[in-house]
Order: sequence, then C-alpha cells, then structure tokens
Amino acid sequence: MNAERIVRIIAGFFILLSLSLGVAGSPLFVSQYFLWFTVFVGLNLFQSGFTKICPLNNILAKLGFKGGFC
Repeated sequence: MNAERIVRIIAGFFILLSLSLGVAGSPLFVSQYFLWFTVFVGLNLFQSGFTKICPLNNILAKLGFKGGFC
C-alpha cells in the first residue's frame, strides 16, 4: 500500500469519526466541537492539493512508505 492511499484512508476515517462524535443526531455524540476537527482535516486536504505539502505524507515517507504526493 502506498502513502497516497494511506493518507486518503486516514483522512476519510478522521472525517467520519469527527462527524459521528460531533453531530447531535449520532449515537456516538460527545460535543459539537469535534466538528472543528472535520474542518481541520478538510482544510489540510484542500491546501495539500495546491501546495503538495502534507504532514501525514511526510511522516509516512520517513517511515519508509513510497508513492506519496511529492
């Protein structure tokens, strides 16, 4: 599995998790402030599309995964 796929999987998981913890209708609801984490992940994905700078991709590259965005 390459770094790009791992980044997409983890980003998708974080978005789903933060939505399930932040939306009042969810059975896992904790606080609406978890929605700020969704915003953070979305903004990070948005900026990485333009700048090709992704912190998770840099971490995965240091761990030896290949095929990242850069």
